[in-house]
Amino acid sequence: MLVAAAVCPCPPLLVPEVAAGAAPELDTARAACTDALGVLAASRPDRLVVVGPADSAGPEVYPRGARGSFRGFGVDVEVYLGAGGGGADGAELPPGLSVGAWLLGRTGWTDLPVDGIGVGDALPAERCGAVGRDLAARPGRTALLVLGDASACRTLKAPGYLDERAAPFDAEVGRALEAADPAALTALDADLARELKASGRAPWQVLAGAAAATDLAGALLYEDAPYGVGYVVAAWS
Repeated sequence: MLVAAAVCPCPPLLVPEVAAGAAPELDTARAACTDALGVLAASRPDRLVVVGPADSAGPEVYPRGARGSFRGFGVDVEVYLGAGGGGADGAELPPGLSVGAWLLGRTGWTDLPVDGIGVGDALPAERCGAVGRDLAARPGRTALLVLGDASACRTLKAPGYLDERAAPFDAEVGRALEAADPAALTALDADLARELKASGRAPWQVLAGAAAATDLAGALLYEDAPYGVGYVVAAWS
């Protein structure tokens, strides 16, 4: 059963070495992510599943110890999913899950079983929901770390330029996450999310599937759009 979830953005800029001189600009977001992970720890889960965006539709499965790297962003930083070092063969973590592994590493998540699932924007809502329901059906107490950004079209200088639909889309995402509303997350328009470059749509809909039979309460810990990209941090418990 699902006992808790943390929702965090996953820009590589969260990693201070990647952000370099701009690192302090996301200190508040990093602190909120730490608080959300604290909610997961307090739920005393038996396992943690990290769900994040992937290039392929997926779902792509990554075992504990899977390696991620930020070399593509100009820094020699490696991370390992839920572990202090490597030991898992297979594909390298995509950037979003690498950020998740970095968040776990900085908060000391190395004892519990951890695995990862990557889902892409081509995966339809019903399939995302099925992935979530399968996770919730695992025996024992399961917690989710759900990674993804909202729209990348909030300002003229945003990666996707300014789109007037971006702010209302992000507001609905924030409302749904604050209310712990699986139905509202399931109803997010996949085509609109793709047009707005919102990488979180599929991961959020996995969360919706996992939480559909629960009565978790939500809390919105952070919501802003630095660099014109919507970042949201929430905790469900």
